[in-house]
Amino acid sequence: GCFDELQALLEQIHYEPAHDTLWFCGDLVNRGNKSLETLRFVRSLGERAITVLGNHDLHLIATASGIRPCKGKDTLDAVLAAPDCDELVDWLRHRPLLHHDVDSGYTLVHAGLPPQWDLELAQACAHEVEAVLRGPDYRDFLVNMYGNKPDHWDEALTGHDRTRFMVNCFTRLRYCAPDGRLDLMSKGPPGTQTDGYLPWFELPERNSRDMRIVFGHWSTLGKRDDPGIYPLDHGCLWGGELTALKIGAEPLYHSLNCPGQQKPTAFIE
Repeated sequence: GCFDELQALLEQIHYEPAHDTLWFCGDLVNRGNKSLETLRFVRSLGERAITVLGNHDLHLIATASGIRPCKGKDTLDAVLAAPDCDELVDWLRHRPLLHHDVDSGYTLVHAGLPPQWDLELAQACAHEVEAVLRGPDYRDFLVNMYGNKPDHWDEALTGHDRTRFMVNCFTRLRYCAPDGRLDLMSKGPPGTQTDGYLPWFELPERNSRDMRIVFGHWSTLGKRDDPGIYPLDHGCLWGGELTALKIGAEPLYHSLNCPGQQKPTAFIE
């Protein structure tokens, strides 16, 4: 929803729509106050834009589908009242949860991956959820999507428990225990989490440690230099930065300082 800041950042990096492809790490909506403009812009880019779903995107889909009410801090009214609301939400519902680029070797998700998942399993889990979200029974999926349990991956999981765990990893994950249990309640920077948990990418035995992972979601995380880890949410909404990463053998960050639209103490899940 930070549309003006996005346009300023694209100008700063000399974005050329005819030649460049933009990756968006989710939460196109419900942060800044121009969610409608942001949705329309990204959709208008067609194949020149790849965006994965974030928790706020799923909240919009659920709200527009009559599954969830708006929350007090939501900035979705313009989207919900727009004449093209149904088209935009349907387009959003068909976005992936994970994107992997074979040529560059980079993988894009909104939040993170549990330690048991390697690239192949993560791709399979993403496709599994995407098929349900894009299918005729997606409203039933949305009704049962919310909740913090189960908190541990098990291949034997079935039904809504299975898809709920997958969605929570792709769109809400920040902290994990060494055995893979998720802590979905801790939202602050490293050092403030529940005892016994680590940032998901710090688990030494995670099966995705050979991947290059670009993600957002965690505005309190800050910038990192962990190998293969590229967090892009640097708190634009809270007066931090809106950040772009030029993907390549030598990744290059570009950041735009932002005035902020909300106080940093407000965590929206």
